[in-house]
Amino acid sequence: MITKGGATVSFNDSGFGESPRQGYSGNRGYGRGRRFGGGGRHFDDRPKPVESGKEYDISITEISRKGDGIARVEGFVIFVKGGQVGQNAKIKITQVGERFATADLVEEGTPQSETE
Repeated sequence: MITKGGATVSFNDSGFGESPRQGYSGNRGYGRGRRFGGGGRHFDDRPKPVESGKEYDISITEISRKGDGIARVEGFVIFVKGGQVGQNAKIKITQVGERFATADLVEEGTPQSETE
């Protein structure tokens, strides 16, 4: 242990602050156990609740940063081009990805009433 200017620094045979059994592969909460780089991608293998080319009745609850409406089907996010918050609409899924889907409006529905 070394004390310098009021700060205490400890080091051991494996380097500063690392225990000998961790070495460079020790998991410090970053990189999922790897010393450098971010961990691998982990995708959900469950089937998606929507399919490309199919139509769904949805309710748009939010607007994305790009201005698209955001709806959810069983918690799965769908970005709806031209959708507005509070709108009930029929959409057609154009693309399904690992974490979200994109869709076009087929039938513009009516805005939800304030009492719902």
